[in-house]
Amino acid sequence: MTDIWNAANPQLKGLVAYEPGKPIDEVARELGLDPGDIVKLASNENPLGPSPKAVAAMQAALARAEIYPDGGGYKLRNAIAAKFGLEMGNVVLGNGSNEIIEFVGHAFLRPGDEVVTAEHAFVVYKLMSTLFGATTIEVADPGFKHDLDAMAAAITPRTKEVFIANPNNPTGTFCTQEEIDRFMTKVPGHVIVIFDEAYYEFLDVPMDTLKYVREGRNVVVMRTFSKIQGLAGLRIGYGLAPKHLADLLQKTRQPFNANALAQAGALAGLQDEEHMEKTRALNREGLAYLQGTFAELGLDFTPSYGNFVLVKVGDGDSLFHYSMKKGVIIRALRAYKLPEYVRVSVGTMPQNEKFVRVLKEWLAERA
Repeated sequence: MTDIWNAANPQLKGLVAYEPGKPIDEVARELGLDPGDIVKLASNENPLGPSPKAVAAMQAALARAEIYPDGGGYKLRNAIAAKFGLEMGNVVLGNGSNEIIEFVGHAFLRPGDEVVTAEHAFVVYKLMSTLFGATTIEVADPGFKHDLDAMAAAITPRTKEVFIANPNNPTGTFCTQEEIDRFMTKVPGHVIVIFDEAYYEFLDVPMDTLKYVREGRNVVVMRTFSKIQGLAGLRIGYGLAPKHLADLLQKTRQPFNANALAQAGALAGLQDEEHMEKTRALNREGLAYLQGTFAELGLDFTPSYGNFVLVKVGDGDSLFHYSMKKGVIIRALRAYKLPEYVRVSVGTMPQNEKFVRVLKEWLAERA
């Protein structure tokens, strides 16, 4: 049989597939646990679930599941545009905001191009760049925060894209408006800047990157319904870009990439400010509790602007496996070159407290 690698794209050979947080049902099967007793704090999901208004809208849409979705996403795109003072032509829907990364790759990346990211940013940036044959330039991020001046200095004539995750996953750090504005003065016209703002709703004072969209700069702002909206299972996100750029991204999109249930749930959830505020309040309480506990235990952690905390425990894989056996799923970070760390999502207070009990047991056994 012919070696498949003689036919396959060579950049796939060294690529490691993205591994999501372990699902509750999988852990239950592997360890013989009751799924109802398992707490998942691995994927930065909304512990309150989706808005009740979103659930009702999806239930209504389910009755028309035989009909193809609106391929142009007219109602949802218009609602998103109205919320942010843009036009429908500025909005591109994605099967999760991750798909927007792929759209930009299809539109701009060729073998030999370069993509600039922070060293400890979302791993999918590098995975997607590699798929298109581009080289990822990972810029050091002291204190796990994007060094935007250094990232600007890393731009070359071969650079096509720069990714800025703000707040950043998995570190929870945040770049200020002044830092972003200074960076944007240094970006040449041939570079597309992608602001990944999956967690921006958790900020007390969100930054304004949409002004660059309104100015017509080569900028894509990615946002999602997976986090504060609690619709991660539907895979629905969006990109905001100047119309000349959004029109180009639309050409890379598969037909009906945003399904009807996702569009209905997202549209209703977008308008439910009460549910989002409840989520923010729960997150503030949970962050304070987790970060306060880590400080009491003498564990180094990175103060977070998202709905998760990066904490140094010494052996992240060990705590991950120990916690899982106790019915608590967290995220080990070896894939991010952080083997001493874990990332813990903020849950409900009972969920946070269960994790802390397990953490203290693990620390006591290692003492």
